[in-house]
Amino acid sequence: MFQDSWFTVQRIDPNTFAISEYGHWEKVHSFLLLGNQKAALIDTGLGIDNIKRITDRLTTLPIDVITTHVHTDHIGSHGEFERIYVHEGDRDWLVHGIKGLSIEQIRKEISRDITLPTPATFNPETYQPFQGEPTYVLIDGDSIDLGNRKLTIYHTPGHSPGHICVLDETNGYLFTGDLLYDETPIYAFYPSTNPVDLVNSLERISEIPNISMIYGSHNTLGLEPGILEEVKSAAQYLRENQLTRFGTGIHKFKGFSVQF
Repeated sequence: MFQDSWFTVQRIDPNTFAISEYGHWEKVHSFLLLGNQKAALIDTGLGIDNIKRITDRLTTLPIDVITTHVHTDHIGSHGEFERIYVHEGDRDWLVHGIKGLSIEQIRKEISRDITLPTPATFNPETYQPFQGEPTYVLIDGDSIDLGNRKLTIYHTPGHSPGHICVLDETNGYLFTGDLLYDETPIYAFYPSTNPVDLVNSLERISEIPNISMIYGSHNTLGLEPGILEEVKSAAQYLRENQLTRFGTGIHKFKGFSVQF
């Protein structure tokens, strides 16, 4: 682990790093996965500071950026990298802007409840989320080969139309983006979200075998795979009680909660 002025870097294993932004209320995690031919960076953070400064310290391998979904706190440093992957369902948001979020709202959310000094380059009044064409458009079931490490893409819509989870087949790590994390609710209450899809996606990841650890994009770094049993039960409960619709509020389960 090393502490940067903005980022906290934690080593998950010799070839896997979490790059976290604990000075912001969203407590965002991005993840750098090293192979023997290239590396994958799962998301690029808030864009308050330049995450490439960190990845340059950790590897000289070429980096593919894998976007779990196109929300501001996951695409902040996309513009610093040459190769960007995004699911086809979120491609339009990456190119034309995030649906349903005004720039005023984005700037308000990016600048509140910050507890660490921000770099001089960060100005919330002029902050602009990344927009641009992806290098590659992903679909469900795609594989990304890092040489000695295979990543499999699971399309898990709900939080956004093109949200994905990434399974590191080699180590059993499941990177869940904003589909599953603890402490604060998983959000599916914006008009651009879909509660039914979110519950279907939760159920889908609960059935993936041989998971050794789960890494969500916020809050606690690393959740034990036993939580997937609770996820499966929660999906069934939400469906049976007809709660998978906007306005039903926050639903709390053991280790996580969902807000519709």
